[in-house]
Amino acid sequence: MKKSLLSLLLLSLVTIGASAKDVYPDGPVKIIVPYSAGGGSDSVSRALAEALKPEFPDGIAVENRTGGAGSVGMSYGMHSKANGSIITMVAPELVMLPHTGNGGDIDYKQFIPLAIVNSGYAAITVPSDSPYKTLDDLLKDAKSNNLLFGNSGTGSIWHLAGAGMEQSAGVEFTHVPFKGSSAAVTSLLGHHLDAVSVSYAEVASQVKAGALRTLAVLAPNRLADAPNVPTATELGYDVVIGTWRGYAVPVGTPTATVDFLTKSILKAAETDTFIKFMKNTNNDIEIIDSEGFAKKLKREDDFYKNLISTL
Repeated sequence: MKKSLLSLLLLSLVTIGASAKDVYPDGPVKIIVPYSAGGGSDSVSRALAEALKPEFPDGIAVENRTGGAGSVGMSYGMHSKANGSIITMVAPELVMLPHTGNGGDIDYKQFIPLAIVNSGYAAITVPSDSPYKTLDDLLKDAKSNNLLFGNSGTGSIWHLAGAGMEQSAGVEFTHVPFKGSSAAVTSLLGHHLDAVSVSYAEVASQVKAGALRTLAVLAPNRLADAPNVPTATELGYDVVIGTWRGYAVPVGTPTATVDFLTKSILKAAETDTFIKFMKNTNNDIEIIDSEGFAKKLKREDDFYKNLISTL
């Protein structure tokens, strides 16, 4: 009798364990990218989704929800059901936009950060046939001419990079916002702009093809992928601004789901396919876990609050 009761108890525990394991993911999952298809945020997220597929038998896919320099997509993700069915790709705009008055209702405190997988710095880039051969050429002309400077959206990190560059150099650009970096780069290729400030990864292929030329990067050191491109700092302009790409879910998401997602993303970021993609597309891998991500959000919220108030 005791043996039979014990067997039933063990069987029930196994069943409960199996059921708990199968609770999530129990359906398809979407990664919301708040920027346009073809840009760095989109391509990195699609590569990550591909690496995540083994952990999501019912499917995982990227959905682009653009607008408001990323605020539209991030707001959508922030208000989605807290069950892990929606993961949101977030970037510095999450903590920048509220301080510009263009962030809608987005609030980093309404997200649970999972992990960061990528970082990059702004690259000041012009068409290859541009008369500007150096950053100083561009800035000298900006003192007397109205130069069109493209970015990925009003209040975006790349808008702030351009603003930071002009502030450091004591010039003024006419900032032209687009719904994502890829649209800005396309416009530059069509000679509708004088320059853009987007990540180097987003212009690298065109630079290597000879269609574009990067004058400087707003990085603390020269990039491994562009060793011949000087930093703005070494040219005498004290400006270092870049982005990162991380993933988050709404506050209220079950702890077990958060843990599963965090571990899955960190695992996917270390797969050979993801690493190969990032290397081939000149994207730098920077992995930060949920705890470090949370600290980074708080630190950058304070940083951009102070910086934006001076612009």
